Amino acid sequence: MDLLAPIALDLVAITLLAFAIYYPRHRRRDLAVAFVGVNVGVLAVSAVLAGTTVGAGLGLGLFGVLSIIRLRSREIEQSEIAYYLAALAIGLISGLSTGVTWLTAGLVALVVVVLAVVDSPMLLRRSREQSIVMDRAHTDEDELRSAVESLIGAPVHRVTVRAIDLVSDTTTVDIRYNVPRTAAARPEALTSREMATR
Repeated sequence: MDLLAPIALDLVAITLLAFAIYYPRHRRRDLAVAFVGVNVGVLAVSAVLAGTTVGAGLGLGLFGVLSIIRLRSREIEQSEIAYYLAALAIGLISGLSTGVTWLTAGLVALVVVVLAVVDSPMLLRRSREQSIVMDRAHTDEDELRSAVESLIGAPVHRVTVRAIDLVSDTTTVDIRYNVPRTAAARPEALTSREMATR
């Protein structure tokens, strides 16, 4: 009976994290399912390890090993890695608990709430990151910055050159910038401009 409460806590937490927070914001069904699968798997393993004398140490080792795994089939954004690690953490916290205490419930809630807040569309909603292939090989950084700012219509905070191809006369850059307040207020207008720069 003591094991059922942590399992219930874990299932509620991972359901909220994957389907109430992550999926509505990022719309990747494959990763939402992966988060739940990883979480339940870690919960099961850590629940078994909790009954052994090496439970805590082996659990931390398991967390370390699983945290370096990347899904190779498609690229994962840094924000999605945070959800992946949160799913691991929730599974370990719940699985290694002998019952639901205030500490266990508080730590699980902390993981879910912090991700809900820091990944909120309202937080830093004007901040953007893009990869752009320019139709000229720009070797002068000031000229490149001006060309990028003219293209996107906003001041650029950082321009990182990824490749300059003098044969095909292109420059590939990663940029970080804030969209103007009027564009941030009209996300549908911004989307078409951003898609044009990709």
